[in-house]
Amino acid sequence: MTSAPSRFPPYPIRGVRVLHVKQNCAPHFAEIEVDFEPAAEGFVFEVARDLTVDYEPAEDLPRFFAAAARGIEEQLRSPEHGIVVATRVVLRRARADTFGSHELAFKIAGYLAARRAMERTE
Repeated sequence: MTSAPSRFPPYPIRGVRVLHVKQNCAPHFAEIEVDFEPAAEGFVFEVARDLTVDYEPAEDLPRFFAAAARGIEEQLRSPEHGIVVATRVVLRRARADTFGSHELAFKIAGYLAARRAMERTE
């Protein structure tokens, strides 16, 4: 008899911080702090209402945040983990840099944040 896959997260996981920096001819820079909370079902990503990021052009930020959400969700839904995703993720803090912040950097930061959160439940 096999047991049902576990739900993620089993309890709130707060303050998951990631600083993703890669120095080379195509630099990466993304820093995020997210909270993972149990949800009824599925995946929900929210940006905290009071979040402010000192970055220009500010119109790039929603794309960066969406990329972080994609990275988190893709990591959580990876078949290798065998979990049921029932997660509300709240972006509490973010930092971006003019020379290195882009969607890929934030997607990788999201991926790393999800991995860290899962490690906290092992």
